[in-house]
Amino acid sequence: MAIRGSLKEASLPDVLQLLALGQKTGCLSIVDRNNIAHVYFEKGRICYASIVNRRDRLGDILVKNGKISQEQLDQAIQRQTRARDKRLGELLIDSGALSQADLEHYMRMQIQEAVYFLFTWTRGTFNFEADVRPEPRDFLVSINPESLLLEGARRVDEWSLIEKKVPSFDLIFRLDRDRLAIAEDVELTPEQQRILPLLDGTRDVTRVIEDSGLVEFDVGKALYGLLTAGFAQRAGRSQATASAAGDARVDEHRNLGIAFYRTAMLDEAAREFRRVAELRPTDGSAFFYLGLVALKQAKWTDAVEHFTQAAERGGGQAAVLHNLAYAHERAGQLEQAESCYGEAAARGRNDPRHLIGWGIAALLRGDAQVAGGRLDRAREVAGDKRLAPVWYWARALAAAAEGELDASEAQLREGIELYPQAVVLRNNLAALLELMGNLDQAVEVLRAALVEEPSLPQLSKNLGDVLYRQTNYDEAWDAYQRAIKLDPRLGDDVYFKLGNIAYKRLDRDSAARMWHQALELNPKHELARANLDAMSALA
Repeated sequence: MAIRGSLKEASLPDVLQLLALGQKTGCLSIVDRNNIAHVYFEKGRICYASIVNRRDRLGDILVKNGKISQEQLDQAIQRQTRARDKRLGELLIDSGALSQADLEHYMRMQIQEAVYFLFTWTRGTFNFEADVRPEPRDFLVSINPESLLLEGARRVDEWSLIEKKVPSFDLIFRLDRDRLAIAEDVELTPEQQRILPLLDGTRDVTRVIEDSGLVEFDVGKALYGLLTAGFAQRAGRSQATASAAGDARVDEHRNLGIAFYRTAMLDEAAREFRRVAELRPTDGSAFFYLGLVALKQAKWTDAVEHFTQAAERGGGQAAVLHNLAYAHERAGQLEQAESCYGEAAARGRNDPRHLIGWGIAALLRGDAQVAGGRLDRAREVAGDKRLAPVWYWARALAAAAEGELDASEAQLREGIELYPQAVVLRNNLAALLELMGNLDQAVEVLRAALVEEPSLPQLSKNLGDVLYRQTNYDEAWDAYQRAIKLDPRLGDDVYFKLGNIAYKRLDRDSAARMWHQALELNPKHELARANLDAMSALA
């Protein structure tokens, strides 16, 4: 079930309660004006949360609570630059600076703080996508959303007061040391004491948050108290250099674009990458992502244009050329596709994917012999690595086109053994077996494929075709009915054969209705028209 809407119409706590009560599993994406957040659920409980353009607070939280030293944190961050596949928490455990139990406790705290921060978002949109899970290496927790609602509501109420004195994080405040010095019986909170040396008239609120290691709410609350008591005063607004601000804006738009792309919010992703391209016209990666978005949206001509610009700005890396080739292929520009795949294969000699694409391009041109040679070379390059299912699909078609039906069958069976859920391979094997006259085996393969993927109409249609050839009309009727229920416009031949079966059953009304449907889909279907004319003549 899709759950989407505006935060003006439904508050985030209401959405969290709905997902909790429904025991939903998936990802809730919340889009503010300048940011995007993801909250992941597992059977109605929060298991992970992240905010794209927000500094990871785990290290700061650990230092603040005395679990690690600043030196240990700095060393872990330095090691992370060399081991990018590892999370900060893993590196701290590996070095002996942190225990697994402490990591779990403070990761839970970090995720809670992220959700609390989201409660302050009052504008924007949300979208829940079922069965989407965090990356495998993300540390997961299990939090009942309802346990966060009371604290979240309290913070929202307090934040509305805080915003009256701290309306923006780019504001700079200065401590009034003289006034603080003469104040008697003043008891500052630990958070206020922590930020005192940072209110030096040069740091904005964002910098105070980063340098203090505190979360946004704690800094805002501490600063609100100091301002209310008159111990701090506004000193201005931060003015970063134009280049630094430009870099930050580019990174912000790029991060948002990638986050939108990963959650299939394609229009929003395209908007962010276009902004990157406007701010930095020489950035080839922006055009590369625009090309990926266009591919997802089946806008083949746009994809060709974007990948061409990416190649011009990025030096024509193999990955860019491969995607450009695929865009040409889908646009029906097979000569250009061949050329780009060939160049990608030359530049990425150790990547079999480029040779597979090059082979498929030859196959689409009708040159099965060349296609087979390129695909065989891809297998050599892959070595011990498993080839993708598309290789078996393409190699089997190339062999069949060369009249090597036994070899084609062997390739398909090998692919199915490696990828049992690849229904396209099963479907092609069934078509090949039907071509070879092995109708019973074809039926067996198609039935097994339908167990794996009952929602694919082409499988039911193909099963109906084989059963029809076997004159097993009752089962063919059932298979065709399943097919047109899934896709009412699947093909005129389905309705033509359904009409024939109905006529054999002496159900002339159904036969006429089916043949008329065949003509509606294909007005040039002469056999359907002839059957209707013949039946009218007998009436």
